[in-house]
Amino acid sequence: MLDKLNVIQIMMGILGASAVTVTALEGLLIGKRSCGEPYDWRAFWTTIRINLWRAAVEALPMGLVLGAALPFGAWMYEHRVTTIPMNTWWGWVAMFLTTEFFYYWLHRAGHRVRWYWASHAIHHSGNQYNLAAAFRQSITGKVSGGFVFFAPQCLLGFSPDAVLISYGLNLVYQFWIHTDLIDKMGWMEGVFNTPSAHRVHHAANVEYLDCNYGGTIMLFDRLFGTYVAEKDGAPIRYGLVKQVTSYSAIRICLMEWMAIGKDVWRDVRTGRVQDIPGHLFGPPGWAPNGQGLTTEQLRARMQAATGSATGVPPQAWLEGPAPEASGKAATA
Repeated sequence: MLDKLNVIQIMMGILGASAVTVTALEGLLIGKRSCGEPYDWRAFWTTIRINLWRAAVEALPMGLVLGAALPFGAWMYEHRVTTIPMNTWWGWVAMFLTTEFFYYWLHRAGHRVRWYWASHAIHHSGNQYNLAAAFRQSITGKVSGGFVFFAPQCLLGFSPDAVLISYGLNLVYQFWIHTDLIDKMGWMEGVFNTPSAHRVHHAANVEYLDCNYGGTIMLFDRLFGTYVAEKDGAPIRYGLVKQVTSYSAIRICLMEWMAIGKDVWRDVRTGRVQDIPGHLFGPPGWAPNGQGLTTEQLRARMQAATGSATGVPPQAWLEGPAPEASGKAATA
């Protein structure tokens, strides 16, 4: 069995097993704290099952949809405008910055375009912020086609293999920042992606929605106006705006795709086919009647109701919205 695995697969297996062990140890440490809510071990095991589903889906020969990423990248590389030499220091700097740039836009689309949110929402579905949250990854990421965001890197002169490795290292960095055991980190805040910066990203508070998209650094969040610092003394509620209460791994993985299917089917059934693009590619919560639950609309409603666009929306707003507005299963 082992002789059929390549070095990268063996290393990823070792890293994965080590990360799960560290995650479980963090759970034990959190459980020993005298303050705060107890560690949700049921959610931990749900995350394990999500990853088993993910491994099963990745192993399926699903044809052109799942097999398009590397061939498309290879095609772009064949038509590259130049070749970046990776035996130079500036080649590695260029790789780092371009990976971060395209990751920023992939991540931003994952929150602002419902088609991509349907996959990314799984990562935000946990109601506690801990290392286990880093492992909650979609089983449909390849289906949604997020790889297109990295294809321009190949066009710029980076090989598909180099892009894949660079992207993987970016994600590996993000593992340790999924914790509330580490406080703010001084001068690093606003420069690097830290536990504090990423806590904000995982918050359901309306003032924190749709921000801090960077993988390792906050450079592009600052350039494009999406950086938000964690406020001292402001309690954070983690998870989706409409919290997930299910511990079913497959239900969590498919929840937003099912919601999209219901909205699109309703559009077809009622003859409102002009609304289909909005339900597919508008922001999560988009509704044709303007009464949806997008980030902007949630902030406006909080401002009108409380005088401040801060805090977590009341559950009453999220239960039974106008039929057209059901698409905001949650945003984060």
